[in-house]
Amino acid sequence: MTAPERDEKIWTAALLIIGDEILSGRTQDKNIAQVALWLNLQGIRLGEVRVVPDKLELIGEAVLQLKARNDYLFTTGGIGPTHDDITVDAIAAALGVDVVIHPRARAVLEEYYVTRGGLTDARLRMARVPDGAELIENRMSGAPGIRMGNIFILAGVPHIAGMMLEALTNQLEGGLPMLSRTLGCWVPESEVADLLRETEKAHAGSQIGSYPFFREGKVGANFVVRSTDPDTVDRCIAAIGSGLVSLGYAPVADGI
Repeated sequence: MTAPERDEKIWTAALLIIGDEILSGRTQDKNIAQVALWLNLQGIRLGEVRVVPDKLELIGEAVLQLKARNDYLFTTGGIGPTHDDITVDAIAAALGVDVVIHPRARAVLEEYYVTRGGLTDARLRMARVPDGAELIENRMSGAPGIRMGNIFILAGVPHIAGMMLEALTNQLEGGLPMLSRTLGCWVPESEVADLLRETEKAHAGSQIGSYPFFREGKVGANFVVRSTDPDTVDRCIAAIGSGLVSLGYAPVADGI
């Protein structure tokens, strides 16, 4: 793929969050934000997020669907040492391959646990991968992440998942990163809906999001402009600001 084609293509990723604890509310997910921010820096857009319980068939079904309509699929959760960590099994079954012990993963775990009680059967579970998979380095706890084609299987613990993402930095093909700027205003968004629609229409390649709020007994909104082109972002922000002033409102740079 040539450079112009690479820049024009919109690369997308999906995130599959796996775990009963997320759906029960016992654990609040913190991976969506860090995965989305990291992907943007790689020139990849997070297009969708799904949460599924620790059930083989549901994980496998989601993997096949999300993998098919995105350039990349990231999963978090379910690759630990306990019996309910079944992400590897589910993905292997969905892809029609066996689960094997990765020799390098075993060696890494043996070295990590040599002074921590040794490599038990439970800990060895963290060396299991779908046959044909590669490893993603984990400097925190030794247990690696897993790459299977365009599927990236990460830990559920946010700081460990973050280190796995760090190991993948600049390793994936992507386009231009999405840039953004924010403008705030004490105004009901219904009064500026036409302004926002016309401004986005007039600036090709821009996206304008409106995020209303109620504070201090007043209504307001923050308007976020996104584009891969910095000049488009600047022009769009300027147009919204001018439009707000002409309507009698005072825009606030960087939001409220």
